[in-house]
This record gives sequence, C-alpha cells and structure tokens, in this order.
Amino acid sequence: MAEVKKLTDELSNKIAAGEVVERPASIVKELVENAIDAESTRVDIEIEEGGLSKIRVVDNGSGMTRDNAELAFLRHATSKITSERDLFQIASLGFRGEALPSIAAVSNLDLTTGTGEGEGTLIRYQGGKRIALSAAKARKGTDITVRDLFFNTPARLKYMKTIHTEIGNITDVVNRLALAHPAVAITLSHNGRQLLFTNGSGDMKAVLAAIYGRRTAAKFLPVKTSSMDYKIQGLAAEPEVNRASRQYISIFINGRYVRHFPIVKAVEKAYHTLLPIGRHPMIALHIEMDPVLIDVNVHPAKLEVKISKEQELLTLIEQALKETLSKQTFIPEVETSRAKNPKTEQVPLEWEARPKQPEHTSQDTTPSPVYRQNTPEAAPFPPEEALEPREPAYSLNRNPAPAVEEYQPTENVSRPVPEPEPKAAAAGGEKEKRVPELEPIGQLQGTYILAQNENGLYIIDQHAAQERIYYEYYRDKITETNRHIQELMIPMTLELSPDEERIITAYEEDLKQAGVYLEPFGFRTYRVSSHPAWFPAGEEENTIRELIQQLLEDKQIRVSALLEEAAILMSCKGAIKANRHLRSDEIQSLLEDLRHCETPFTCPHGRPVFIHFSGYDMEKMFKRVM
Repeated sequence: MAEVKKLTDELSNKIAAGEVVERPASIVKELVENAIDAESTRVDIEIEEGGLSKIRVVDNGSGMTRDNAELAFLRHATSKITSERDLFQIASLGFRGEALPSIAAVSNLDLTTGTGEGEGTLIRYQGGKRIALSAAKARKGTDITVRDLFFNTPARLKYMKTIHTEIGNITDVVNRLALAHPAVAITLSHNGRQLLFTNGSGDMKAVLAAIYGRRTAAKFLPVKTSSMDYKIQGLAAEPEVNRASRQYISIFINGRYVRHFPIVKAVEKAYHTLLPIGRHPMIALHIEMDPVLIDVNVHPAKLEVKISKEQELLTLIEQALKETLSKQTFIPEVETSRAKNPKTEQVPLEWEARPKQPEHTSQDTTPSPVYRQNTPEAAPFPPEEALEPREPAYSLNRNPAPAVEEYQPTENVSRPVPEPEPKAAAAGGEKEKRVPELEPIGQLQGTYILAQNENGLYIIDQHAAQERIYYEYYRDKITETNRHIQELMIPMTLELSPDEERIITAYEEDLKQAGVYLEPFGFRTYRVSSHPAWFPAGEEENTIRELIQQLLEDKQIRVSALLEEAAILMSCKGAIKANRHLRSDEIQSLLEDLRHCETPFTCPHGRPVFIHFSGYDMEKMFKRVM
C-alpha cells in the first residue's frame, strides 16, 4: 500500500480548480459575485477569445488592503463567515474561500486592489505561484485579469468548446447576475464588442430590455406577493412570449441564482393550458427569505439549494402567478411591420414604455358586456354530429364526450354526458371584461369565426374555443365525481413487468384509495373489476398504467394530474372540428359562452383561441397610413 502523504498547496489548488473552475464562465461567475459581495455599484467585464485568452473584471467595491489581498489567495481564506453559526445563515454570494486560489492555479493572474486610502496593491500569480507583490496606483475597488486559462492543464483545455459556445455560457451567467442585481451597473464585452450594458437603476424591466430587447421586456407582467416567511416579486412574461426550453426561467433566492426544479414546476403549473406543449414561460423571480430557511452549501458551484417549508413556498409562487395571469387579456395582435432592429439585437438604452398606437383603444373603452342569465339559450353549440336544422333556441343537450356521472354496472363502452352548461356570470362581470364584446361577421373555411368591434377584426379558432369551454366544464364536473366507481361486467386484464408488479404489491392500498382494484390473475397478470368513473372511455388501461408509472417515479399517486388530463382528453374529443359550417346563432352562442370562461384565450393545450388585427394594422396593410 502506498504511503499516505499531504498534498502540496499547488496540487490541492489544481484539484479544487476541477470543481470551481469548470470553464471560463465559472471564473466570470466567481469574480463578479465577489465584486457584488464587495458592495460594488459598477462591474465591467472584458473577455477575449471566449475567455481562454483573457478575462478581466473591474469593480468599484470596497477593495482590499495588502494583507487581505495576500490572504485571499490561501485556500479557505474568506471574509464572509467567521464561525460555524454563520454557515447556517449565509447572506453573501461567495463564502468558501476557494475561488481565487483555484483560478490562480490554472492561469496567469494579476490582481490590483485598493481601499481608496493610501496606495494600492498589485499581486501576480503564474500557474499557482506568486511571482510579484508590489505597490500600485491608489484606487478604490479591485481589478482582476486572468490570462491563458488552463495553460498548465492541457487535459482540461482540450475539452473546452468553441469560442461561440464559451462566450454563450459567459453571457448566460452575466445576464442572470444582472437580473439578480439590477442596482449594479454591469457591462460585458467580447473582443471589444459590447454584449450587455445595464444602467444600475434598480429597475429589473430595464435589465430585461437590455438582455431581450425593449419589445420583449414590454410584455412582462409584475408579480408580487408575500407571507410570514417569504417575499416574492419579479416579472413574468405573457404566454405569447415563450421559449422551447426552461433556460429562460430565472429564480433568485436572496440575490443568488439557483436551479431548483420544484420551483420551476410550480411556475409551469401556473401557466398550465396557457402555453402550447413543449413551450416554456419566461420569468425572473426574486425570493427573499431568512437565510436560516435555506442551505446553499450543497453544490460545488452553489447552484442548488435546500429550502425549509418548501411546499409553502411552491404554493405561494403558483398562486401569485395564477392571480397575475388571471387578470390579463391575452389576445395576440398581428404585427404588420418589422422592427428596425432585429429581435436578437440588444438595445443598451434605458427601458421606456411601449408607445400606444393612436388607433388602439384601451380595454376600459370597450362597450359594457351583456350578461346572460343561466338559461337554455346560453348553452354552447353541440359537436359535429349534433348540428342539425332546428329552431334557433340554443338548448343543445347533445352528447359531446364520455360521461363523468356515477354509472350503473355495464359493459366497457363509452357513455353519454349531459351537455355542458355555461357558468353563471361572475359578480361584476370580471370574466366577461377580459374578453371584448364581439359582433360575428361570419366563418372562414368552416374553421375560423370572424368577428369585429371598434378595436378591429378578431379571428377565433372554433375548435379551440369550444375545447376551452368543455375543458372548464369537465374539470369542475370530474372533481365533483372523482370518487364514483365504475363496476365492470367484463373485467380488464393487464400484463405487467416485474417492476410494475412490485409497485402494485407495495402500494395496493394507495391504488384502492384511488379507486383502482387489481386482483392477481396468473403470472404477472392482474384483473381489473372496477375503476373510477372519470376514466376516459377507451383510455382505461392507459390511465391505470399511468397511475402505476407515477408510483414508480414519485412513490405517490397524483390523482389531480390524471383528472386534468382526463378533462383535456374529453374536451378535445367533444369539441367541434374544423371544416364544419355553423349558423349565426351557433356562432353567437359559442362567443358568449367563451366570455364566461375563466381562461378564454387558449385551448387546454395552450394554442391561442383569438387573433386580433387592430384598425391601425388594417390601415397599414392597405397603405391608408404610412
């Protein structure tokens, strides 16, 4: 057995650098966080060749004395914590004291710093060895330059990506730091070209404008709420502003950007049915809490955290976002001209409110809506098979989808459900106010309804509209009847894998509480004699298998998620299809019922129901205005 020896400081720092200095973006993150911890109000970042050639970070923070500057290059030397108690209430971004020695171990590093009193200090390191210590010009703040990154660790250098990829990672880190600290003016340049400039005004929307552009930033909504333990504020994008990945969901806790999947899921639940499948919201959310409630010492890069009272926080976030989104009108407007600047170009100017078009009238000027009584005339029009000639009294009691009522034992066939009835108008007509009153014009290609008011032309997807109406009906109805059990005259049989069989044995009582009764029926085969009445017809086996999959992955049954899927499935099957021509009374009935929906602007799959052409847009298309 080899002899146990103490590693040299040089080798220890290189090993630590393997965790702290993953790539150039890691260095930028550590240095900028140190600058923010030093109470800087301005941080300038200069990058060359994706950070491999040069990284320079200059701040106007408190700076360091010569003694402190020397100590800062020792491992685990820090000014952020002094005792074990401090470790459980960390309020700074950095605290481990590993950043500077780790960076110096794999680069050539110059540090110039001063407190503003007396001369400054210059320290130079080469591959982890100090080669210079001298006086420098007096200034307050710190200037750190990192050159030739990984020059002495070729194995690490070999795995660096292209310059384009590395500068993309750096930009992402700096953007999040700018969003986390809008009161700090931050500039980022690469090879002399400015990539980001924020003015340090403290306005997060101004930072969003600098990152995404003013047009995008104008479509973010303020979010604010609080409880005894948490204070939440930030900006959430309207549903039409969405992306194909979750990378645009930025969560900050006590000024620290974190990756916390449960919070991301809470955000996405708030946008449920507002976004198309595969699309994700854009949001920047600041969470403030007592440092005692969070443990940030669980990840080498300090990106992951553990939170006390997590469920309370998740509920608060979801409710705050739902409340914000429920007050807005989301009808996409068709733009008739392109912006002078490309959408990807950053606009390094202070954010200004989007100018209001002269022909656009505010929502407050729309005519007072006509509130309907809950009468048969208010029922939505029926699905395709029920549209047959009759008197224009809209009592359309047809069978759009499988039932959710309690059943008598029968064979496994689909069953009728009463026609969804419209919801009564909310007190004060709050729901109706979100949807403008529209005058139907006609129908386009048997698929789209054309309607108008003084604000312009509206195009409504008839399938998406009725899908939303049915979805809200089934969602409420299923919730009322989710404990009703359907006895089967002809039991189903399921062949299961070993893992699935193990889960059924371990969670037999949980499945029974969910209304699923499975009996052994041979080798890895089970018989189903009854199931909840809300299971969609034809999807019984798939629904049971999904319950089992939930147990495999989460060790619990989330009936609410399955109820939601069932409501979406039934609404889609029952809604009117494309290429179906409607009478004027049926169109009017559909539009009126849509105005009573809680979220009338998207179908349950997140596709838009409305598209709006303003009068100004129409005039521009016909060159009436230039």
